Amino acid sequence: MKLTILGGGGFRVPLVYGALLTDRAEGRVTEVVLHDLDAGRLSAVARVLAEQAAGVPDAPAVTATTDLDEALTGADFVFSAIRVGGLEGRADDERVALAEGVLGQETVGAGGIAYGLRTVPVAVDIARRVARLAPDAWVINFTNPAGLVTEAMSRHLGDRVIGICDSPVGLGRRIARVLGAANPREAWIDYVGLNHLGWVRGLHIAGRDELPRLLADPDLLGSFEEGKLFGVDWLQSLGAIPNEYLHYYYFNREAVRSYQQAEKTRGAFLRDQQAHFYEAVTDPGAKALDVWDRTRAEREATYMAENRETAGAGERDADDLSGGYEKVALALMRAIARDERTTLILNVRNRGTLSVLDGEAVIEVPCLVDANGAHPVAVAPLPDHATGLVCAVKAVEREVLAAAESGSRTTAVKAFALHPLVDSVNVARRLVEGYTEVHPGLAYLK
Repeated sequence: MKLTILGGGGFRVPLVYGALLTDRAEGRVTEVVLHDLDAGRLSAVARVLAEQAAGVPDAPAVTATTDLDEALTGADFVFSAIRVGGLEGRADDERVALAEGVLGQETVGAGGIAYGLRTVPVAVDIARRVARLAPDAWVINFTNPAGLVTEAMSRHLGDRVIGICDSPVGLGRRIARVLGAANPREAWIDYVGLNHLGWVRGLHIAGRDELPRLLADPDLLGSFEEGKLFGVDWLQSLGAIPNEYLHYYYFNREAVRSYQQAEKTRGAFLRDQQAHFYEAVTDPGAKALDVWDRTRAEREATYMAENRETAGAGERDADDLSGGYEKVALALMRAIARDERTTLILNVRNRGTLSVLDGEAVIEVPCLVDANGAHPVAVAPLPDHATGLVCAVKAVEREVLAAAESGSRTTAVKAFALHPLVDSVNVARRLVEGYTEVHPGLAYLK
């Protein structure tokens, strides 16, 4: 089975390959093709993968190419993990937004819109090529903003593109662990929303919803990441546990201030950190895997550091430093390839699951997965406050898609201006001016 990884020179690719090395079952991946526009990054990652595979019998063969059509032809699965504009682009997204006093995070607010505007045209081109060169392939989208990009690709690939994110799964497992579940993986997580904009409304262990017990116990509720991040009182007021990214909405002013005061934004930190990694692994005497492991540990430990500082949440728990998006992706791939039925929280077309949105809107919900793909599970309606936020952000995503399709600068301004975290049409106009000045990938906006 052939797996193609787009963005194959990306830093997190060894997580995926490392997980593949432990899969010994029939129908497993035998060939991995890495595609990237940067041959140097491809070479660096391929070196890490070679060290991972040393001594592993029947490790999947790895090839690398800068030719997209070559990479896609004959693929059974495509993992799309591209970053249009690189980490320099992410740092610019943050800088331009913060100069206007609004959030520049890569998936939330102004930064997410800018990232989406330059990513959607590239993602659409990839979707069209997949439809032509590998029509039977399943595309698993890692690329942020994951819900928006998945929806753009679904217009050309239908249900054969599925978006993933490890945030809901990690949240559910943290809750299950705090509640004392013998096997957190077996808990049923009642989760619904958009990517990076969802809520756990229930967590069922052995058929019983244990979330009310958690919400009623301040000590228990304040003992894990989200309790520390949002505060016990606020979680009890909501009657639900929000995805960690909702901290940017519920505590926006504090988050923006913290980012403005930080020595470096998250994008600038990762840009500099990864530049050091890619340079270090070019040393013939370096142990590439060791360099990658050290860099990854630092990356995970500093994740959402500004938000935790704002909330006084302290350091991340050791149990939360293991990542997980690669496990979600491989569980999804195995379920489809082998018809190993499972349940995963995924980004898929709504199909009437969430009544306030149309059927083509991509949402993030529990899905039953089998050889025919991912099928969203019916969910109860959201409360009004959550419905308002979901509808507002989905409307913004639709304006981003319209701007990317039409090249309309006016529509791009509308997308920024309608976002709940952008507080002025004039700010929206200045954001479009600022982003088009620094991003060549937005030259299409006229």
